[in-house]
Amino acid sequence: MYHLTCDEKLFQHIRFNINGFDLRIHDKVGVKQAAVAITVVEVAHGTGVYGLPTYEKWNNTAALILTKRASKLKHHSGQWALPGGRMDSGETPEDTALRELAEEVGLTLDYTNVIGRLDDFTTRSGFVISPVVIWGGPGVNLTPNLSEVESIHRIPIEEFMRKDAPILHENAESENPILLMPVGNSWIAAPTAAMIYQFCEVAILGKDTRVAHYEQPYFAWN
Repeated sequence: MYHLTCDEKLFQHIRFNINGFDLRIHDKVGVKQAAVAITVVEVAHGTGVYGLPTYEKWNNTAALILTKRASKLKHHSGQWALPGGRMDSGETPEDTALRELAEEVGLTLDYTNVIGRLDDFTTRSGFVISPVVIWGGPGVNLTPNLSEVESIHRIPIEEFMRKDAPILHENAESENPILLMPVGNSWIAAPTAAMIYQFCEVAILGKDTRVAHYEQPYFAWN
């Protein structure tokens, strides 16, 4: 079991691994472009962790920011997500990730907080998503934009590194399995799950694991 403290040592560890990663970028001609923020923060003392008891052991623990999308949204309502969205004209993936982080969860950061990127992921719904790894660190406050976000969750990174992660399901639609990441007594589906899994493999374990081939459940196709 890993115990990851949200401190300078972890920041340098993640930066070293991301900087040494051979990034793969997908062809974006004629497709919609989006970016998401994979943001490392501290589990706030006294706050609940989705599906998990609030124990003292979570103090100072490094977590990722995830949201549950608002139920009234036209697409992917109620689903797990990383803060992010469609890239505006002239934006870089880093611009979009920082903007969406501020808009969705009220966390305003700048380029000094950007560590790097992970592989692009092309979705069944027609987007190429660029995951941007961002350091939020300890002591940050988050406020949901209720028009986009139903709730915010700081999920310990170590929860995503359980022995039963990832979960792979064979499916009749593709030769590649569907990837899920367990969390508490529930799970998160690809593409979000695939990007979280690659973060754990690359940023934490220093591996060159690829995830762009994994499938998404049918409900995530539209």
